[in-house]
Amino acid sequence: MLHGYSDRINHALAFAAKHNDREVRKNMRLPYGTHAANIAIILTAYGQAEDTVVAGILQEVVADFVRDRYTREMLDQRIADKFGASALETALAVSMRLTDDDGVELSPEERRDDFLARIGQASSAARWVCAADAIHSASTILADLKRTIDPDSVWGRYHLGRSGTIRWYRRLYERLLAEGFDAAIMPELAGVVESLERLEQPHNSTSKI
Repeated sequence: MLHGYSDRINHALAFAAKHNDREVRKNMRLPYGTHAANIAIILTAYGQAEDTVVAGILQEVVADFVRDRYTREMLDQRIADKFGASALETALAVSMRLTDDDGVELSPEERRDDFLARIGQASSAARWVCAADAIHSASTILADLKRTIDPDSVWGRYHLGRSGTIRWYRRLYERLLAEGFDAAIMPELAGVVESLERLEQPHNSTSKI
């Protein structure tokens, strides 16, 4: 198990930062590298292996490469040759595909369904990365909502909208749970999902005795 810094993790963080040098997350002034670093912190806090942490750091970069339709040879050259085949496979397992196994183009809804189906067959490392990614992404939404007087300005960044985004995190959590993924990170993910769901409750029913 890994419990801190390594040169390989530093290399992965530098690679992700360089790749996303001029990009920001969902119209926010938050660099992509911040997301990668937070995933690394979450996974390291739970004592995950270096390969898993590296895959978590690189997941968003790999997802970008997939969206840009990189070939497997290109992915091997950019990721596997630098960080290992295991890290690439884990990152690919938690990246939405544009096409299915037969090369048929998937609609956005089909991509999400395909993602959930593949998570059901993924390795434990991939599920850890998936959970850590969801925790940070959903927690970012919650934090941004606390800092704004205009919630619509936050939800407007997400193409699924408020209800769709909240449902997506619930579906993701339920899929991991249904597959028997009962790792120590799951209660934290459950708490974040439940916090999002409370936003859907009517304002006049916020307190219970």
